[in-house]
Amino acid sequence: MIRRPLRSCGATAALSVALLLSSCTSASRLDGTEGAGSVQDPLFPALGNGGYEVGHYGLDLDYDVRGGTLDATAEISATAQADLASFKLDLQGMKVHGVRVDGKDAEFSRKGHKLTVRPPRTVKKGATFRTTVDYDGTPEEMKDEDGSTEGWVRTEDGAFVAGQPAGSMTWFPGNNHPGDKAAYDFRITVPDGYTAVANGELRGRKSEKGRTTFEWHNGEPMASYLATATIGKFTVKESRTKSGLPVYTAVDPAEAKESAGPLERLDAILDWSVKRFGPYPFSSTGAIVDHTPERIDWGALETQTKPIYAGAPDEGTLVHETAHQWFGDSVTPKTWRDIWLNEGFAQYAEWLWEEDKGGRTAQQQFDALYATDEDDEEVWGFPPGDPGGPKNVTGDSVYYRGGMVLQQLRKAVGDKVFFSILKDWPAEHRHGSADTQQFIDFCADRTDVDLTDLFDDWLYGDGKPDWEF
Repeated sequence: MIRRPLRSCGATAALSVALLLSSCTSASRLDGTEGAGSVQDPLFPALGNGGYEVGHYGLDLDYDVRGGTLDATAEISATAQADLASFKLDLQGMKVHGVRVDGKDAEFSRKGHKLTVRPPRTVKKGATFRTTVDYDGTPEEMKDEDGSTEGWVRTEDGAFVAGQPAGSMTWFPGNNHPGDKAAYDFRITVPDGYTAVANGELRGRKSEKGRTTFEWHNGEPMASYLATATIGKFTVKESRTKSGLPVYTAVDPAEAKESAGPLERLDAILDWSVKRFGPYPFSSTGAIVDHTPERIDWGALETQTKPIYAGAPDEGTLVHETAHQWFGDSVTPKTWRDIWLNEGFAQYAEWLWEEDKGGRTAQQQFDALYATDEDDEEVWGFPPGDPGGPKNVTGDSVYYRGGMVLQQLRKAVGDKVFFSILKDWPAEHRHGSADTQQFIDFCADRTDVDLTDLFDDWLYGDGKPDWEF
């Protein structure tokens, strides 16, 4: 994600993540045949569910642009990790009309953003089961703990849909945690003249009775917060990179002029990223550039295969979100406390891009930040490896000091080892999830240098470290 300077937020019927957190003061534990209503994430303890792992989401969405309402069906294929007499899904708002498990009607109840499902028969451990949820209503925006807006956000000509960290549950039910990744298929129906853009590749488009259905397929595993179903009157361009990778860009006409130059650099940025980080991890790429309301007070999100930009991006932002396809999308953090593994790497990618293009070096970027006063909250406000609470999940220190950790690592192990780490880390955890300790161990295995103090002080230490390599 890229933050941008805060702008005044308009009035909005928004849900606070703080309320979301307070709705689960004591997360349930997996006990016998009851699927847990939490995975005990250290920053967002009410998100995610236990007892199963999702393999596939099939989302059929019919959106009324004028009325802002959604009529939808979600089909979720999952594998039981225990005998399940019941299990939970995350869904905020909306009205659930019916739930079926393997084609048979199931009982269900709701409390807060938890939808509890009781199948007619216990789902046995190891079994793959299919849950179908029919629902409709007006999808809600959400307010993050830091005041920024996410979820399903109405725009002048449709909807801007982005889900970090919790917003995906405003428009589809699921296991809303980055530790559980799945493939996705989308069927999105909108009025003729509108375009619906989702992750992966466009497999079909059909118009009937004044409405058009777009079918998108995302075959590689994806965390729920990286899913999108953005709708608008976009100018669409389909092409291929020099290496043959399909490219799909959707740009709001109001952002077309300012976006044109940076988007022309996308192929070059991809080529550079492959050289630095290894093979591109997905089967397509692209971008969504929307014209968003002022209450969208951040710049971009690394939605898988097609980063979504809340306005025309600059070149550095394109580099940042492209790097996320390796660091964050393909290798996803196991918990939200590990978010620096996304943002620190993407920040460092910006520095490295500038260095490779003959501008400031990564060390010069480091030096400029290190020269800031120890009271500078943007840089030294909290350690990137332990943000402390949900309001800091995308705080500036996660980016800046996260990038500084990597520059310190580069100086400690040398360029040869460091640049092999940039390729080997995403290769080893391709399409999976990983945490900070795994990264620390990964680095330790590749050098004789003792990295203990480096990570203790730069990743976890409070305040401004008083030493550097």
